[in-house]
Amino acid sequence: MNALILAAGYATRLYPLTRDKAKPLLTVGGKPIIEWVVDNLVDVPELETIYIVTNDKFASDFQTWSERYQDRQPKFKFKIINDGSKSDEDKLGAIGDINFVVSRENLSLSDLLIVAGDNLFSGSLASFVANAKGTEATIAVYDIGDAEAIKKYGNIAIDTEGIITHFEEKPEKPRGTLAAIALYYYSPGVLSLLTTYLAAGNNPDQPGRFVQWLYTRKPVKTFQIKGKWLDIGSKETLEEADRIFKDLAH
Repeated sequence: MNALILAAGYATRLYPLTRDKAKPLLTVGGKPIIEWVVDNLVDVPELETIYIVTNDKFASDFQTWSERYQDRQPKFKFKIINDGSKSDEDKLGAIGDINFVVSRENLSLSDLLIVAGDNLFSGSLASFVANAKGTEATIAVYDIGDAEAIKKYGNIAIDTEGIITHFEEKPEKPRGTLAAIALYYYSPGVLSLLTTYLAAGNNPDQPGRFVQWLYTRKPVKTFQIKGKWLDIGSKETLEEADRIFKDLAH
């Protein structure tokens, strides 16, 4: 099994903070966001390589970070993938990036764990992987607990076995407060469908769009993340994350 961290966006909503620094390299609680993500993978068994897909602007920065990190944590092998984009206008989009790396690195031969490089979790991701193993597709969900806030996320409904029965991005009328978050476990059979999805002209950006398309074709299981989860999309959430994760660092 391999892991792929999505880090190719330009985070223009966070300018000027992200004009010269990739969002996952911003410091939260004393270390880069991406470092929290990778630290949460330390307990995951049988993880071979961590691929980080980024853009032409920040590829060398991620290379420098990974070499520094590896000196302290030799367990992981990193590979930085430059998707060739140079601005927000020519980016491939998250699904486009996943497909780019899967195709280029021939990753559809084994299961793949995919996580957004700007998502923060307070705990290990080992239990997510353990529950996902053997499934065709499993995605993480988080109970937002707020009927208004859920309208900003991908809202899902599940059956008694935790399989998705309904998925809607940014719903006007949500069905509950369960949000799909950018943590996915895909089998080779599902990875091979990325090209089908993109060839049909579907949205190549938000990774949840692929799940929205997939669940009507294959059973997609869910696993509810406990503890703290934060999606860093604004200066406010960045500041909130810094406060919360500063405490976790001690």
